[in-house]
Amino acid sequence: MTAALLFDGLPDVMLPIVLAAHLGVGAGVGALFFRGLWWNARLIVEGGRVSTSVALIVGRFLMIGALLALAAMEGAAPLLVAALGVFVGRFFVLRAIGNGER
Repeated sequence: MTAALLFDGLPDVMLPIVLAAHLGVGAGVGALFFRGLWWNARLIVEGGRVSTSVALIVGRFLMIGALLALAAMEGAAPLLVAALGVFVGRFFVLRAIGNGER
């Protein structure tokens, strides 16, 4: 089943809702990804366990890879909106870190 066929069965009013959901999930996963990156950097600098650091790295990439792969199966628009959501999540994490939240 192609991506075009997935959206052909949806009413026209549902497409913005589906894209908004992809944006929200992308922002959530992006925030988790970049917050995990922050935790990982602190863990490495503070001399934490290597196994914890590696597990965090692998988990982050599996999570974002799964999100983008699932969004890509639905077509270009959901993939692009989910990727935009990742950048939105990045913005909020960097803003929080810049304000001193740990």
